Amino acid sequence: MSSKPSADQPSGEQPRFWSLKPWWCQPWSILLTGLVVVAGSWWWPQRIWITLPLGVAVAAWWTLFLVLVPAAYRNGNLNEIE
Repeated sequence: MSSKPSADQPSGEQPRFWSLKPWWCQPWSILLTGLVVVAGSWWWPQRIWITLPLGVAVAAWWTLFLVLVPAAYRNGNLNEIE
């Protein structure tokens, strides 16, 4: 995906991270999917040994994709996002 400057963005400045992502990779969809996975893992089997590891995995997923990757992009540590 090319990072062309938009009308509301000065030339030479990076586009906003989330504007480069499709709808299914937006913060609301990442949060909603994680909540559905954890809630579904408790609602259906009602086993803590299933829900707890899924909750930890979802928290790690959120940390990676909602915190670390956008921060790396803002700091210029990501060369190209495709």
